[in-house]
Amino acid sequence: MKSDNHVVIIGSGYTGLSAALELSKHNIKVTIIEKEIEIGGLARSFEIASNVQLERFYHHWFTNDEYIMNLISELDLSKNVIWNETSTGMYFSNNFYKLSSPVDLLKFSALSFVNRIRLGFLTIRARYIRNWKKLEKYTAENWLKKIAGQEVYEVVWEPLLKGKFGEYKDQVSAVWIWNKLKLRGGSRDKKGGETLAYYKGGFAALTMEIKKTLESRGILIIKQKEVIELTHNYNMITGVILKGGQVINCNSVISTIALPLLSNIFKKSHFVANNAIKKYEDQISSINYIGNVCLVFVMNKSLSDTYWTNVNDPDFPFVAVIEHTNFEPSKTYQGKHIVYLSKYLPTSDKLFSMNKKELFSYSIPYIKKMFPDFDENIIEDVYLWKEPYSQPIVTKNYSSKIPSMKSPIKNLFVSCMAQIYPEDRGTNYAVKYGKKVAKIILKDIN
Repeated sequence: MKSDNHVVIIGSGYTGLSAALELSKHNIKVTIIEKEIEIGGLARSFEIASNVQLERFYHHWFTNDEYIMNLISELDLSKNVIWNETSTGMYFSNNFYKLSSPVDLLKFSALSFVNRIRLGFLTIRARYIRNWKKLEKYTAENWLKKIAGQEVYEVVWEPLLKGKFGEYKDQVSAVWIWNKLKLRGGSRDKKGGETLAYYKGGFAALTMEIKKTLESRGILIIKQKEVIELTHNYNMITGVILKGGQVINCNSVISTIALPLLSNIFKKSHFVANNAIKKYEDQISSINYIGNVCLVFVMNKSLSDTYWTNVNDPDFPFVAVIEHTNFEPSKTYQGKHIVYLSKYLPTSDKLFSMNKKELFSYSIPYIKKMFPDFDENIIEDVYLWKEPYSQPIVTKNYSSKIPSMKSPIKNLFVSCMAQIYPEDRGTNYAVKYGKKVAKIILKDIN
């Protein structure tokens, strides 16, 4: 028997889906509202061939991604997790370098031998840092230079920080880069090789399994509807208003959407202001995000033999070339080869406003520079996906800037990628924080 409590979840990414799964175990009535036609958030997919789905933005899991693996196990779907060895590399100063193993690192001639050792030591050191709060006072640039030196920073890290954060690169916290090093290093085996995980049929297949489970438990998923306002009785949540005027009454709301979107809803809801509410409103409007554009090539030939190539040239319009079919075999995609070209950038950047044809034409000369034998006739299809709120900017002392999951509005809860700290965004931690916010609500109810 369902309880009298009704929770509305705004957003159907893996945070929202995980929260709904957790609440449904306790017979809580849940309605998920999603403004897009598909559920899954940043893990949404598209049909690349008949009955073949591919993620809009590249996705994989690390060996230490325990939360998503636990969720898959709970659904009795672990047999569908595929583990593949991968290869990584770097494009720097018109040269390719393999960086898949310690031996590759020792051969990395873009650095002096001493600095190759310092780069390896940096990765090892990151894995053994336990008190990350000591890093909060440093920027990534300060910390990387301190540990690995100027040359390592300029060759390896500065181009990546610039490619990832653009104008914000000097503000990024050391905690962010530390976590990246720890996560990547922790997924390597004793020989230094890296194994990553994928889901049979792609992330869309897992999302559909979660959807089936939710619907079997009576969870309602409303798609192509946008929440524009929250209703309340003297700052106690009573429901949500959808674009078009429909009102859905409820006892609690979980917002899992990007904070700038929540900030817009917050302002339209006209809460009775007090110091706590003003402070919270300031917090959810003060965290900046950066966007992403992702070109996806479907080709009849492979581009390279590397899965993930970091592009350490700031003049290039993308920060990485990810050949997905060097990770998940091309036979999954009817023999086609899949390449993602990823670029993080502010939404005000001219590249963000380009359409598919414009961005394709802009990118091709750079691909030809990287791969002189490249023939664009091997490209059979091109897709372009954009996300305005792809990555929050994690700055120094970020822990003091994160809004609480439990807001000062009675029964309004917030769980989104900007709160995933010191970890970084991704489906693994989306699951962790979705379950976390659900347990906070359950504790309140009890």
